[in-house]
Amino acid sequence: MSYTAAVITVSDKGSRGERVDTSGPALCAMLEKSGWSVQYTSIIPDEGEKIKAELIKCSDELGLNLILTTGGTGFSPRDVTPEATLAVVERETCGIPEAMRAESMKITSRGCLSRSAAGIRGRSLIVNLPGSEKAARENLEAVIAPIAHGMEMLLGSGSADCAAKPQPKKAPSVDAWLKEAKADPDAHRVGMYLTHNGVVRSSARAAVREGAEGTKPVASLVLSYDETKINSAIAETKTLPGIYYVRVWVNSGELRPGDDMMLVLVGGDIRPRVIDALQFLVGKIKNECVEEKEQF
Repeated sequence: MSYTAAVITVSDKGSRGERVDTSGPALCAMLEKSGWSVQYTSIIPDEGEKIKAELIKCSDELGLNLILTTGGTGFSPRDVTPEATLAVVERETCGIPEAMRAESMKITSRGCLSRSAAGIRGRSLIVNLPGSEKAARENLEAVIAPIAHGMEMLLGSGSADCAAKPQPKKAPSVDAWLKEAKADPDAHRVGMYLTHNGVVRSSARAAVREGAEGTKPVASLVLSYDETKINSAIAETKTLPGIYYVRVWVNSGELRPGDDMMLVLVGGDIRPRVIDALQFLVGKIKNECVEEKEQF
């Protein structure tokens, strides 16, 4: 089974473009070589609130199985990644950082200085890794195999041999999205925001779009998406005239009628442009970025 992952680089200099990030790409390569699907990467500064926000986004909004951070695990006053991680996890998994420190100690006695933490939030496992590319690679190598076994248990129904179907994600709060949008640096240029909340209907696609008769009602819908294509669609929408803010959330797994499929928020200068951009983006997502399989 292929699991999804995110790699978040925590670095003040990296976020300002003053240092090339090598740890993040190295971890992505290791994950992909081991069969993981890396669907999200980012570089953020060593700020606790921003770290927590990224972890929550990857877990609650994107529903990613494994979230790796690299950086911010040392003794510097700005090293707050473990504190941010422990603030958002629901169950700590102490054995993972213990195993990584034990492996590091075989190489250097300074391995005991790592403050890396790990824990579970919902159906996501969050693991801190050092900022050094070499140390990050060594630490991940020490635990990547048992993490895969742990993922079977985390996503299963109580047994590592009984994996569950992908579970739908909880839709984010529109109010929270709007609050964050209005705090964006370009918010002063936005005259209005429009949202699109797509939900699963019981009417079959063929009946709605083609007028087919005698179709059975939809019992469920299996939804999946291509994160790279969605990011591309978002980037393309941001190039449209008068559009200054775009945010997208897409669900996945087996959904029931009435469940949320997607949430889209677009902000721009005037109503006609925002309407056009919203229609453009939703159309791109529906036609190019997601796969829907109706179950009857």
